[in-house]
Amino acid sequence: MAWELDEFSRSLTSVSAGTVGAYRADVEAFTEWAGRAGLHGPGAIDRRTLRRYLAYLGTRRYARRTIARKASAVRRYFRWCVRTGRLEVDPCTGLSAPSGGGRLPRVLRPDELDVLLDHPPARVDADDDGVRLRDDAVLELLYGSGLRVAELCGLRPDDVALEQRSVRVWGKGSKQRQLPLSAPSAEALAGWLERGRASLTHDDSPADAVFLNRRGRRLTPRDVRRIVDRRAAEPTSPHALRHTFATHLLDGGADLRAVQELLGHADLATTQHYTHVSKERLRAVHQASHPRARPADRG
Repeated sequence: MAWELDEFSRSLTSVSAGTVGAYRADVEAFTEWAGRAGLHGPGAIDRRTLRRYLAYLGTRRYARRTIARKASAVRRYFRWCVRTGRLEVDPCTGLSAPSGGGRLPRVLRPDELDVLLDHPPARVDADDDGVRLRDDAVLELLYGSGLRVAELCGLRPDDVALEQRSVRVWGKGSKQRQLPLSAPSAEALAGWLERGRASLTHDDSPADAVFLNRRGRRLTPRDVRRIVDRRAAEPTSPHALRHTFATHLLDGGADLRAVQELLGHADLATTQHYTHVSKERLRAVHQASHPRARPADRG
């Protein structure tokens, strides 16, 4: 039986295109490893084989989080094989893999946000006005409304309601939600749409895209990463702005269910992770600020 990875990829309708690509790459890596061992289809795989694969990943010095992600992709593939009748028994049953380690998301410091949103590096001053207006709007939306990068890149003009200061986004699983725009986000978005977008538009530019790249095409996640790289004082991922958005809401007393709704999380447990971030931040402030929280000097 062939691996049928194209069919598996097409079955992943409830996740983003980026996640589909990541699953596909992780499962392909497994099938290539299995092929070198003379195993050429899911029917040839048993739990012992999968344990050997996890051990092999450990010898390659992959991080625990990476091994956990690869194991998750392989599990999903074999669940699909069972669900579609390609296998009778799931070889992943009872398989244990290292957890991701529970690393807390990075939350940007006030000085980092200041550089990103208000005082970018001097080299950015040479940007065309249109590019600067676009980048301002992109960053304000990522932080001010907590959009995923894919949601931001997929925005269409009729998703934006500047008068109502709201934006409609299509999240994972094509779930729609309406988000409020902060005052700086609304102002930056209006500046881009009214004064900046035309400068990057040409005859082939998509009319249904809010954001365009320098070539006049729809903005891509890679373009967004470049914008953040150019504006950030330290290495920063676009997703860190979403983490910071959620953490600042909780630090300010927002209800967990409300934050779940704003982030578009299907499971409250995913949002609860941010409560650990907030507690960790409070602990760090306490230890740095209170004299009895700091360990005594050893003589």
